[in-house]
Amino acid sequence: MIDPAIALGSALPEADFTWTPSDIQLYNLALGAGKDPLDAGELGYLDDEKPGTLPSFATVVPTLGDTEAPKVKFTGIDIDLAKVVHGSQEIRLHRPIPAHGTVHSSGKIAELWDKGSAAVIVQETTFTDASGEKLWTARSSIFAKGEGGFGGERGPSNKTELPEREPDADVVVATLPQQALLYRMLGDRNPLHSDPEFAQRAGYPAPILHGLCTYGLTCKAVTDTLLDADPSRVTGFRARFAGVLYPGEALRLRMWAGDGEITVVATAPDRDDAPVLGDVVLTHGW
Repeated sequence: MIDPAIALGSALPEADFTWTPSDIQLYNLALGAGKDPLDAGELGYLDDEKPGTLPSFATVVPTLGDTEAPKVKFTGIDIDLAKVVHGSQEIRLHRPIPAHGTVHSSGKIAELWDKGSAAVIVQETTFTDASGEKLWTARSSIFAKGEGGFGGERGPSNKTELPEREPDADVVVATLPQQALLYRMLGDRNPLHSDPEFAQRAGYPAPILHGLCTYGLTCKAVTDTLLDADPSRVTGFRARFAGVLYPGEALRLRMWAGDGEITVVATAPDRDDAPVLGDVVLTHGW
């Protein structure tokens, strides 16, 4: 159920979240950090005092320690979790994420699009530190099947253009059969990623990898490949979830370096390069 008259623009619940270097290490391990325990770049992600922190870590800060499946219930919105998939995710850093931190979140339902057979719900949330300064801004969308038809606008159709040349890098990232079971320890307990029967009811032959895990895997791989495994250089990362990846499948990433940004296409080579992520852009600088 969606009531656009009261849902659009409504405030999200405010909350405080805290993390430690151990939380960052666990996140990085869930993305495959340390696969070569003799590699200095890999070990940098697992430092006990200041582990390398990717901007994608911001996506799990609100769920750390959660043990319950999430609910899609906001003001004017109440949707069955089995109908929902992640549509897109963007993190924009205002400052590098520290190894220890506490943030306060405040946000709203920023956009609500009617796709006919589905609805797209866009959330925008700002995270500030104890002094009130912005640390990062998160913008995400969820795609709710069967919830369209409420008479709203369809919304924009934005597409990132790829350079007309060969990519600067073309890499394949392996995933583990238990990758989703490891990643869910960060608090995303959606049974779509762990319960075979739930996944089948949702229309998938088996549990799929969390979209945000694929998002993080991609962010790390691009950073390792083109930014010397230095996540402190990354200022933002965005992607649209164009398909699914199953635990144990490979992830192919083609990367084009530009002025202050890297454009990426993510596919599943085990399934004829089926799309996984689209409109992927990593920004860097400081």
